[in-house]
Amino acid sequence: MFYQRFTFRLVTRLLIINILAVLLVYLIRNTQLWFTITGVSLILLGTIISLYYYINQIRADIKRFILAVKTRDHTLNFKNKATKGSFPELYESFNEIIQIHKDIQLEQDSIFQLIKTILEQVPVGVIVVKKNKEENKKSEISFFNLAASNLLNVPAYSYWHRFEEHVPIFAKEIEQISAGGKRFIELKIQDKFIQLSIEVIPLNLYGADYNIISFQNIKDEIEQKETEAWNRLIGVISHEILNSITPISSLSDTVNQMISNKESLSAEDLEDLKPALKTIKRRSEGLLDFVKDYRLIAELPTPNTNEHSIGEILQHIKVLMQSMVNAKHIKLQVLQTSSKISLKIDFKLVEQALINLITNSMYALDDTANPIIEVTYRLAHNKIYFDVIDNGKGIDAENIEKIFVPFYTTRTNGSGIGLTITRNIMKMHGGNLEVDSKPNIKTIFSLVFNYT
Repeated sequence: MFYQRFTFRLVTRLLIINILAVLLVYLIRNTQLWFTITGVSLILLGTIISLYYYINQIRADIKRFILAVKTRDHTLNFKNKATKGSFPELYESFNEIIQIHKDIQLEQDSIFQLIKTILEQVPVGVIVVKKNKEENKKSEISFFNLAASNLLNVPAYSYWHRFEEHVPIFAKEIEQISAGGKRFIELKIQDKFIQLSIEVIPLNLYGADYNIISFQNIKDEIEQKETEAWNRLIGVISHEILNSITPISSLSDTVNQMISNKESLSAEDLEDLKPALKTIKRRSEGLLDFVKDYRLIAELPTPNTNEHSIGEILQHIKVLMQSMVNAKHIKLQVLQTSSKISLKIDFKLVEQALINLITNSMYALDDTANPIIEVTYRLAHNKIYFDVIDNGKGIDAENIEKIFVPFYTTRTNGSGIGLTITRNIMKMHGGNLEVDSKPNIKTIFSLVFNYT
C-alpha cells in the first residue's frame, strides 16, 4: 500500500539525515577537515530540502484534490502521478473518487433534466421560489414552467418581486398560504376570467427554504360539473312535473268533454266528475309541495353560529330521536355524549342535518334483522366526523352520486331533498357530507367539520 511505501521512504530519509547530522557533529568536534565538513553539510542540507519537498508534494496534491471536490472540478486528474509518482495507489484513489463524484453529478443533472422536461410537459403550472432570509435580497425563482407562463400570460421571471409586480392578486393569494395549503381564486387574464386551484408546499433543502407553487385552471372542469349537475336536476324536475301535469292534463280533457255542450249536469255526471276533480286536486297539491320543497333547498337560513360541545349535540339528538326510533323497533346507540370538545356551529341546522341522516337510516333498516343505528364522533386529520351508522340495505355504488341530486329518491313517498339540505348545511359550515356504504353490511354518513 502507498502508506507502507511512504513510511519506508520517510524513515529512510530521516535515518540518512540523522546519520549525516551525527557525522557532521563528529567531524566538527574531532577533525579540521573543512572541505569534508562543508561537503557533509551540503549533503545534509540537500537531504532536508528533499524531505521537505517530498512531504510538501503529497500535501499540495491532497489540497488540490479537496479543492476539486469542493468546487466540483472534474477536470483534475492524477494519471501521470498514478503511474510515476511516489504514491500510485493514493493518486489512483484520487482519480477514482473524482470519477465517482463526476458520475454522481451527471446522474443528478440527468434526473433534474428529466424532472424539468416532465414538468414542462404537464398542463399544471409549477413555480419554485427560493426564499431569501436576508431582508435586502430578493427571493429567486428557481423554476418556472411553460404551463405557468401560459396560464398567467407572463414570461418566466427569475425573481419573485418582478413576478409579484405583474400578477399582484395571484402573489397576494400565495402569501396567504405561504406556510402550505390550498386555495381557489378567480383571475382576469387578457379580458378572460380563469378559476385557479392553487397549492403551496414549503420545502427545506440543504438549509435553503423553497416554496413549490402548483396551480391549474379548473374553470372548464367546474363548468362541466355544473352542466352535469344541472342536467341531472332538470331531469329529476322534469320527471316530477310531468308526473303531475300529465294526469292533470288528461283528466282536464276528460272533464272538458263531459261538460261541453251541456247546460246542466245530472247526478250521474256529478258522480263521474268527483274522482277526476279529486285527482286533479291531489296532483296539484303534490306539484305545490314539490315547489315548496325546491324553495326550502334554495332558501336555507344563514347559520347563526355559537360554541357547542359535541357531548351536548349528541345528548340532545339522543333525547330527540329515541322514542321515534324505538317505535320502529330499532336499537339506537348514541356514544361519547360526555365529550367536552366544542365546535362553532348553528345548533338548529346541525340538529336538522343529524335528524335527516337518522331518519334516512330508519327507512334503510326496513326488513333488516337486528336493526341498529349508531351515532358517534371521531377526530382525524384536523377534522371532526359525526358518524351515523346503520346496518341496513345501503346504497349501490352507481347511486352514490345520485343520492345528492335534489328530488332524487329510491323511497316511496320520499321527497328526495333531505340529503341535499344536509349537504348544503355542511357547506354553510365550511364542512362536507361524506358517505361510505357496503350494502346490507354497514353504511356510514358523516358530517365533516374542520377542527383546528
